[in-house]
Formats: sequence, C-alpha cells, structure tokens
Amino acid sequence: MLERIKEVWPLMRDSFPGLLLKGLEVTLPLALIAFSIGLVIAIITALVQFAKIKVLSQLARVYIWIIRGTPLLVQLYVLFYMFPKFFDVVLDPFPTAIIALSLNEGAYCAETMRAALEAVPYGQFEAGYCVGMSYMQIVFRIVLPQALRTAFPPLSNSLISMVKDTSLVANITVMEMLYDAKRIMSRKHETLALYIVVAVIYLLFCSVLTLLQRYGEKLLARKGLKKT
Repeated sequence: MLERIKEVWPLMRDSFPGLLLKGLEVTLPLALIAFSIGLVIAIITALVQFAKIKVLSQLARVYIWIIRGTPLLVQLYVLFYMFPKFFDVVLDPFPTAIIALSLNEGAYCAETMRAALEAVPYGQFEAGYCVGMSYMQIVFRIVLPQALRTAFPPLSNSLISMVKDTSLVANITVMEMLYDAKRIMSRKHETLALYIVVAVIYLLFCSVLTLLQRYGEKLLARKGLKKT
C-alpha cells in the first residue's frame, strides 16, 4: 500500500496546482454565476406563488415539478444535444451549463424561498398597511428581507451543493476541473489518484464556503439581536 502511494504521489502532487487553478478559473465562477441567476429565478418564482397569482402560480408549480423531477445530467443533455437538433439553436458548452444549473437551482431554491416568505408573520403586512405602504412596498422592504435572512442557511447549503454539481458539466465538454482530470487520466492511466486530487479540491472549496456560511449566520444573528 505504501509503495503504491509513493508511486502515484508525484502525479498527485504535480497535477494538484493545475487542477486547482482550473477550479478557480472555471468551476467556482460557473457555480457563482449560475447560483446568482438561479437565486433571482427562485425569488421571482416564490413571490409569484406567495402572491397567489393564479396562472403564473400554476406555471411556477409546473416548472418546479419538471426540474425537481428530472436529473440535472438529463437537463444538461436536453439543452446541449436536443435543442440544436430540434430548434436549430447551437449553444456553447459554458452558457449551456449556466442555463441548466440556473434553472435547476432556481427550482429548488424557489421552494426554500416560498417557505421563508410564508414564515413571515402576517402582522408585518398589517403594520405596513397601517403606515400607508402598498403591497409591493411591504413585500420588498419588509417581508423579502426577513425571508432572505431565514432562508440564508438552506440557500448556502444549495450553493455548496451546486459547487459539487458542476462536476456534471464535464459531460457536455465544459473544460472545468473534472474534465481536465479526465484528460490527464487518459494519458497517465491513474484514475483513482486523480479522482482523489479532485475530491480534495472540491472539499477545500466547500470548506471555505462552509466557513463563510457560518460567518454570515453569526453576522445575521448579531444584527437580529441589535434590532430586538
């Protein structure tokens, strides 16, 4: 066992910086961009359901049902392979990955945001109406900020999950960290060693995000205590 480790260690050591750089250049930006767009989609979808706008609410439910009921990998394949075939629209791998990840994340985060909105006491609306605010003003100035504070931990977990889900975009030839690792595997024929390197880098990214999440939760808790 020790001999095997000594044998593959130079490859793991030499490949780590390049794979880490690819993760910083492609994997993390992809996750952050897709999560930001997905969060906007989630807020809009949740607000539509919260306002109980009949037709739009039903469309939102159908969107959530389809996205949550199908694998992300299938969604990537549908966008990348089927759309050009049936609609004569050619999408580059990176934009395709952003669209698929954003739509997927938006559906899951929409349910998180909907629950957070519904958790805000109705008395907040009554207080807003008493000072002459409109429905939209109450939602965006009072209800939504409180809902975002409540939803912060699960949304942070969704971001961490998305960072790991970006590994799937290698299947549509996005040249991110796992794609580069597979290219090295094809030359060196050391699958397990390189997968371990990739796993360590993902663990590093997720650990940093976890620390940021804890810091954000403590900061929100302090602000909440100051307000009370």
